[in-house]
Amino acid sequence: MKTRLVQASVSALILIAFCAVFLRPLSQNALAQSRTISSARNTGVPGKPVTIPLTLKLKESDSTPELQMIDLTVIEDGEPQTILSTRALGTNWPLTLAVLIQDDVVPSIGLEMRTIADFIRNLPRGSRVLVGYIRVGSLQVRQKFTTDLDKAARALRPPTGLASMAPYNPYVEVVEALRRFEAQPYGRRAILMVSDGLDISRGVELSSSTQSIDLQRAINDAQRQSVAVYTFYAPTAATLGNSALYGNAQSALQRLTQETGGRAFFQGSGIPVSFDSFVKELSSSLERQIALTYLSTHTNKGFHRIEVRSSTPGVKITYPPGYTSK
Repeated sequence: MKTRLVQASVSALILIAFCAVFLRPLSQNALAQSRTISSARNTGVPGKPVTIPLTLKLKESDSTPELQMIDLTVIEDGEPQTILSTRALGTNWPLTLAVLIQDDVVPSIGLEMRTIADFIRNLPRGSRVLVGYIRVGSLQVRQKFTTDLDKAARALRPPTGLASMAPYNPYVEVVEALRRFEAQPYGRRAILMVSDGLDISRGVELSSSTQSIDLQRAINDAQRQSVAVYTFYAPTAATLGNSALYGNAQSALQRLTQETGGRAFFQGSGIPVSFDSFVKELSSSLERQIALTYLSTHTNKGFHRIEVRSSTPGVKITYPPGYTSK
């Protein structure tokens, strides 16, 4: 009996010694970790929600993949971010759209206003549309944002086609139009811009897409407002037949759309035969849109680069490469 008690006592002492040596540091580490987690929760990780438009499609087809089957990862400034939500948009989700027509494009573009009007009338119910004309002076708004799609469609008129109506440059008035999105609800946001895209306000030699200050402002503001810009190229007297100028102009439109998650539409360097194919492809792109919201851990001002990846095979993603935080 005594032997058993001695053995039990020895075992207890060994167990106590083991706990003292091994478990105490472990409990201290756990406590430190607990305090760190508690402190982080109380302090709160700095962050802000950012919403970006994405267009998804299968690389080998025109079909739209099922959103729930797609794995997405967002990286901002080289660091993974937490996705808060992804909303499938498509044909039934309202769109906030500004239609901007450059007033000095060639007069034949006036024949395409009916095509654009039909596009507006066929937007999802609840969509809001603004109609404005880019011209000398400031943006001429013929129709403020309205949910009356027929009224917005009827606000369209043929462009004057007069060189005297040419704007200082089209991007100044794109920036003006973007300010009007501030009072609009978040969700699908887009600009449809019919323009030659040329900025010679600071001279022909500074008309390239990388040297236009106002183009960069338009890109920054569109990214900040989560507005995807789509453009239909239409020449003016300045760009028609001038290879150097229309090259710079089209490059500017291409850059504007690529950096905002939209798309530029061209039919060579001349006057488009019809906008029918443009509208058909634009409608198809809008059907594949989703809105992705993530928590950005970068609260500093300036440009933040975005990369969106998918491990789902065959998925092609179009998205803005970043945004500018003020």
